[in-house]
Amino acid sequence: MSADFEQRLRTRLDPLDAIASERTRSDNDLNPGFDNHPEQRPAAVLAPIIKRAGGWTMLFTARSVETPAHPGQISFPGGRVQASDANAVETALRETFEEVGLDRSFIEPIGAWDRYDTITGFRVTPIVGLVEPGFELKLDPREVASAFEAPLDFLMNPANHEVRETEFRGHLRRYYVMPWQGHNIWGATAGMVRALYERLYL
Repeated sequence: MSADFEQRLRTRLDPLDAIASERTRSDNDLNPGFDNHPEQRPAAVLAPIIKRAGGWTMLFTARSVETPAHPGQISFPGGRVQASDANAVETALRETFEEVGLDRSFIEPIGAWDRYDTITGFRVTPIVGLVEPGFELKLDPREVASAFEAPLDFLMNPANHEVRETEFRGHLRRYYVMPWQGHNIWGATAGMVRALYERLYL
């Protein structure tokens, strides 16, 4: 999968010098009629794709239950854009190093895909970074409880993109979930994975 997948990444993502694409996805993609997003604050995440010899994987974090932002959820490393960040790529790389200790010397940022609006009030720019093996993670326990990798073969297979329902603030809402070895990748993170699949394959 890796050669074809890399070619798709390099030809179908938004280039880093033209990330200001207006293509936007959201938690409401599966919930038409719910347009009650709060004001969107800019944020960025890195989708680290690790070039493992046995098959490429994507790195996720399980957020600490003590963190005020999305406690306990599965996410990509990332966070709010700071005034000192030159662009979304810098935000994603900075936050990745702060959260999991993955140094930017191992990462080749190659592009972005559709920005993602969350019902918690963030407009997230997701950045794909190809990661060379050999790094060591150092998790910040204030923000990250654990980290794990899931195979791209699993994540890019739409048969694994389950749609479930839950009640949220008095409304029944649908959302994507991708269960992987005891980890439920769901919500905004799963929505971004689904959007990446659609960008690359549909």
